Amino acid sequence: MSSPSPATASALSARPNALDFIRFAVDSGVIAFGDFTTKAGRQSPYFFNAGLFNDGAMLARLAQFYARALLESGVAFDMLFGPAYKGIPLGAVVAVELARLGRNVGFAYNRKEAKDHGEGGSTVGAPIRGRVVIVDDVISAGTATGESVRLIRAAGAEPAAVLIALDRQEKAAIQGRTLDVSAVQHVSREYGLPVISIANLDNLLAYLADSGHPELARWRPAVQQYRDTYGV
Repeated sequence: MSSPSPATASALSARPNALDFIRFAVDSGVIAFGDFTTKAGRQSPYFFNAGLFNDGAMLARLAQFYARALLESGVAFDMLFGPAYKGIPLGAVVAVELARLGRNVGFAYNRKEAKDHGEGGSTVGAPIRGRVVIVDDVISAGTATGESVRLIRAAGAEPAAVLIALDRQEKAAIQGRTLDVSAVQHVSREYGLPVISIANLDNLLAYLADSGHPELARWRPAVQQYRDTYGV
Protein backbone atom coordinates (compact mmCIF):
# COMPACT_ATOMS: atom_id res chain seq x y z
CA MET A 1 0.00 0.00 0.00
CA SER A 2 1.57 3.31 -1.05
CA SER A 3 1.64 6.46 1.05
CA PRO A 4 -0.20 9.57 -0.16
CA SER A 5 1.96 12.46 -1.30
CA PRO A 6 2.28 15.61 0.82
CA ALA A 7 0.29 17.48 -1.84
CA THR A 8 -2.76 15.32 -1.18
CA ALA A 9 -2.48 15.34 2.60
CA SER A 10 -4.97 18.18 3.14
CA ALA A 11 -7.66 16.23 1.31
CA LEU A 12 -7.45 13.49 3.90
CA SER A 13 -9.43 15.56 6.40
CA ALA A 14 -12.50 15.84 4.13
CA ARG A 15 -14.40 12.96 5.79
CA PRO A 16 -17.54 12.57 7.92
CA ASN A 17 -15.09 11.71 10.72
CA ALA A 18 -14.01 15.36 10.69
CA LEU A 19 -17.36 16.94 11.58
CA ASP A 20 -18.02 14.29 14.22
CA PHE A 21 -14.66 15.16 15.77
CA ILE A 22 -15.38 18.90 15.72
CA ARG A 23 -18.70 18.28 17.49
CA PHE A 24 -16.95 16.11 20.07
CA ALA A 25 -14.22 18.72 20.66
CA VAL A 26 -16.73 21.56 21.05
CA ASP A 27 -18.96 19.54 23.39
CA SER A 28 -15.89 18.63 25.47
CA GLY A 29 -14.76 22.26 25.75
CA VAL A 30 -11.55 21.44 23.90
CA ILE A 31 -12.52 23.96 21.22
CA ALA A 32 -13.55 27.16 22.99
CA PHE A 33 -14.67 30.51 21.65
CA GLY A 34 -13.76 33.97 22.92
CA ASP A 35 -10.73 36.25 22.70
CA PHE A 36 -7.45 34.35 22.74
CA THR A 37 -3.85 35.27 21.93
CA THR A 38 -1.93 32.66 19.92
CA LYS A 39 1.80 31.91 20.17
CA ALA A 40 2.23 34.10 17.09
CA GLY A 41 0.61 37.04 18.92
CA ARG A 42 -2.58 36.87 16.86
CA GLN A 43 -5.99 37.55 18.40
CA SER A 44 -8.04 34.44 17.71
CA PRO A 45 -11.78 33.91 18.29
CA TYR A 46 -11.25 30.21 18.98
CA PHE A 47 -8.78 28.06 20.88
CA PHE A 48 -7.98 24.35 20.68
CA ASN A 49 -6.61 22.76 23.85
CA ALA A 50 -6.15 18.99 23.52
CA GLY A 51 -5.05 18.86 27.16
CA LEU A 52 -8.74 19.09 28.08
CA PHE A 53 -9.30 15.58 26.75
CA ASN A 54 -8.57 14.60 30.31
CA ASP A 55 -10.59 11.59 31.39
CA GLY A 56 -10.77 7.97 30.32
CA ALA A 57 -13.97 8.23 28.31
CA MET A 58 -12.81 11.27 26.34
CA LEU A 59 -9.40 9.73 25.62
CA ALA A 60 -11.01 6.51 24.43
CA ARG A 61 -13.26 8.44 22.06
CA LEU A 62 -10.37 10.62 20.90
CA ALA A 63 -8.31 7.52 20.12
CA GLN A 64 -11.10 6.26 17.88
CA PHE A 65 -10.96 9.45 15.80
CA TYR A 66 -7.17 9.29 15.48
CA ALA A 67 -7.14 5.60 14.57
CA ARG A 68 -9.92 6.02 12.01
CA ALA A 69 -8.13 8.95 10.35
CA LEU A 70 -4.87 7.01 10.18
CA LEU A 71 -6.40 3.83 8.79
CA GLU A 72 -8.54 5.71 6.25
CA SER A 73 -5.49 7.66 5.02
CA GLY A 74 -3.94 4.55 3.46
CA VAL A 75 -0.51 5.39 4.89
CA ALA A 76 1.59 2.25 5.41
CA PHE A 77 3.08 2.14 8.91
CA ASP A 78 4.73 -0.22 11.38
CA MET A 79 4.65 1.75 14.66
CA LEU A 80 3.73 5.02 16.38
CA PHE A 81 5.92 7.70 17.96
CA GLY A 82 4.70 10.33 20.45
CA PRO A 83 6.75 13.53 20.86
CA ALA A 84 7.01 14.80 24.45
CA TYR A 85 4.79 15.89 26.01
CA LYS A 86 1.28 15.83 24.54
CA GLY A 87 2.24 13.25 21.94
CA ILE A 88 3.02 10.70 24.64
CA PRO A 89 -0.52 10.02 25.93
CA LEU A 90 -1.97 10.59 22.46
CA GLY A 91 0.30 8.01 20.86
CA ALA A 92 -0.36 5.56 23.71
CA VAL A 93 -4.15 5.68 23.45
CA VAL A 94 -4.03 5.46 19.65
CA ALA A 95 -1.85 2.35 19.92
CA VAL A 96 -4.42 0.82 22.30
CA GLU A 97 -7.27 1.61 19.90
CA LEU A 98 -5.39 0.19 16.91
CA ALA A 99 -4.81 -3.02 18.89
CA ARG A 100 -8.53 -3.16 19.70
CA LEU A 101 -9.19 -2.93 15.97
CA GLY A 102 -6.80 -5.83 15.30
CA ARG A 103 -3.76 -3.77 14.32
CA ASN A 104 -1.21 -4.23 17.10
CA VAL A 105 1.85 -2.01 16.57
CA GLY A 106 4.70 -0.76 18.72
CA PHE A 107 4.76 2.64 20.42
CA ALA A 108 7.72 4.77 21.51
CA TYR A 109 8.25 8.31 22.75
CA ASN A 110 11.10 10.66 23.57
CA ARG A 111 12.25 12.34 26.74
CA LYS A 112 12.90 16.08 26.83
CA GLU A 113 16.28 15.29 28.38
CA ALA A 114 18.30 12.11 27.86
CA LYS A 115 18.46 9.82 30.91
CA ASP A 116 21.99 8.95 32.07
CA HIS A 117 21.01 6.13 34.47
CA GLY A 118 18.86 3.01 34.39
CA GLU A 119 18.14 2.09 30.78
CA GLY A 120 19.46 5.51 29.68
CA GLY A 121 18.84 7.13 26.33
CA SER A 122 16.40 9.71 24.99
CA THR A 123 13.61 7.37 23.87
CA VAL A 124 11.34 4.95 25.70
CA GLY A 125 9.18 2.09 24.48
CA ALA A 126 9.34 -0.17 21.47
CA PRO A 127 12.50 -0.22 19.31
CA ILE A 128 12.17 2.42 16.63
CA ARG A 129 12.14 0.67 13.29
CA GLY A 130 10.23 0.42 10.05
CA ARG A 131 7.74 3.08 8.98
CA VAL A 132 6.88 5.36 11.89
CA VAL A 133 3.84 7.63 12.29
CA ILE A 134 4.38 10.66 14.55
CA VAL A 135 1.27 11.40 16.67
CA ASP A 136 0.63 14.88 18.11
CA ASP A 137 -2.22 17.33 18.78
CA VAL A 138 -1.39 20.17 16.38
CA ILE A 139 1.61 21.51 14.47
CA SER A 140 2.61 25.04 15.42
CA ALA A 141 6.19 25.76 14.36
CA GLY A 142 7.09 22.17 13.55
CA THR A 143 9.82 22.02 16.21
CA ALA A 144 8.56 18.81 17.84
CA THR A 145 8.05 17.21 14.44
CA GLY A 146 11.57 18.07 13.33
CA GLU A 147 13.07 16.60 16.50
CA SER A 148 10.98 13.45 16.05
CA VAL A 149 12.05 13.07 12.43
CA ARG A 150 15.71 13.32 13.43
CA LEU A 151 15.32 10.76 16.22
CA ILE A 152 13.51 8.33 13.95
CA ARG A 153 16.06 8.64 11.15
CA ALA A 154 18.95 8.36 13.60
CA ALA A 155 17.50 5.00 14.67
CA GLY A 156 17.59 3.82 11.06
CA ALA A 157 13.80 3.99 10.67
CA GLU A 158 11.62 5.93 8.24
CA PRO A 159 9.12 8.65 9.23
CA ALA A 160 5.91 7.72 7.41
CA ALA A 161 3.50 10.54 8.32
CA VAL A 162 2.46 13.01 10.99
CA LEU A 163 -0.97 12.40 12.53
CA ILE A 164 -2.63 15.37 14.25
CA ALA A 165 -6.04 16.30 15.58
CA LEU A 166 -6.56 19.76 14.06
CA ASP A 167 -5.05 21.55 11.07
CA ARG A 168 -5.55 25.25 11.84
CA GLN A 169 -4.90 26.16 8.19
CA GLU A 170 -3.23 29.46 9.05
CA LYS A 171 0.05 31.01 7.98
CA ALA A 172 2.90 29.72 10.08
CA ALA A 173 4.98 32.09 12.18
CA ILE A 174 8.46 30.66 12.66
CA GLN A 175 11.25 32.54 14.45
CA GLY A 176 9.35 35.81 14.11
CA ARG A 177 8.78 35.37 10.37
CA THR A 178 5.35 34.82 8.85
CA LEU A 179 5.36 32.27 6.05
CA ASP A 180 3.04 32.03 3.06
CA VAL A 181 2.27 28.43 3.98
CA SER A 182 0.71 26.85 7.04
CA ALA A 183 2.69 25.00 9.68
CA VAL A 184 1.27 21.77 8.29
CA GLN A 185 2.31 22.64 4.74
CA HIS A 186 5.75 23.75 5.96
CA VAL A 187 6.37 20.47 7.79
CA SER A 188 5.07 18.45 4.84
CA ARG A 189 7.44 20.18 2.43
CA GLU A 190 10.39 20.37 4.82
CA TYR A 191 10.40 16.65 5.61
CA GLY A 192 8.57 15.19 2.61
CA LEU A 193 5.85 13.71 4.82
CA PRO A 194 2.07 13.60 4.54
CA VAL A 195 0.29 15.27 7.45
CA ILE A 196 -2.98 13.56 8.33
CA SER A 197 -5.44 15.67 10.30
CA ILE A 198 -8.66 14.45 11.84
CA ALA A 199 -10.22 17.84 11.07
CA ASN A 200 -9.32 21.37 10.00
CA LEU A 201 -10.51 24.95 10.34
CA ASP A 202 -12.80 24.64 7.31
CA ASN A 203 -14.54 21.74 9.08
CA LEU A 204 -15.01 23.96 12.15
CA LEU A 205 -16.56 26.69 10.00
CA ALA A 206 -18.92 24.15 8.42
CA TYR A 207 -19.94 22.91 11.86
CA LEU A 208 -20.62 26.44 13.12
CA ALA A 209 -22.83 27.06 10.09
CA ASP A 210 -24.84 23.85 10.46
CA SER A 211 -24.85 23.10 14.19
CA GLY A 212 -28.30 24.60 14.76
CA HIS A 213 -27.08 26.26 17.98
CA PRO A 214 -27.38 30.09 17.86
CA GLU A 215 -24.72 30.47 20.55
CA LEU A 216 -22.24 28.65 18.33
CA ALA A 217 -23.43 30.14 15.04
CA ARG A 218 -22.73 33.65 16.27
CA TRP A 219 -19.01 32.84 16.33
CA ARG A 220 -18.89 31.90 12.66
CA PRO A 221 -18.29 35.46 11.29
CA ALA A 222 -15.37 36.00 13.66
CA VAL A 223 -13.81 32.63 12.83
CA GLN A 224 -14.33 33.28 9.11
CA GLN A 225 -12.69 36.69 9.41
CA TYR A 226 -9.73 35.06 11.16
CA ARG A 227 -9.53 32.49 8.36
CA ASP A 228 -9.66 35.26 5.73
CA THR A 229 -6.92 37.24 7.51
CA TYR A 230 -4.45 34.50 8.41
CA GLY A 231 -5.56 31.50 6.40
CA VAL A 232 -3.81 29.66 3.58
